[in-house]
Amino acid sequence: MAPGIPSDFEQQVLLAVWRRAGDAYGASVRDEIESRTGRSVAQGAVYVTLMRLEKKGFVRSRLSDPTPVRGGKAKRLFEILPAGMEGLRVARTAMDRLWDGLPSGDAHPVEGGS
Repeated sequence: MAPGIPSDFEQQVLLAVWRRAGDAYGASVRDEIESRTGRSVAQGAVYVTLMRLEKKGFVRSRLSDPTPVRGGKAKRLFEILPAGMEGLRVARTAMDRLWDGLPSGDAHPVEGGS
């Protein structure tokens, strides 16, 4: 896969970070993906992917202020960067090209077709 095109799961994480603008941390990203896809996602997979996306320059993170409860911890908040937006655009364009010309709805492919 080209370095500028995020994998399918990376796309889901990037889209969740984008949707959570300002409040994207590991658990909120997982919750966003699960609520929109209806699929269970391992928290560890989200964290590993967020770190990989940060290394690729698609997102950046910062630590929030600690929560106000005694002993509260800071959260690592993520935001999507222009490179992440471009990666999503390129991935969407590629997928749109694959879908182009195919029937929508419940149409099934012809057996033995190429």
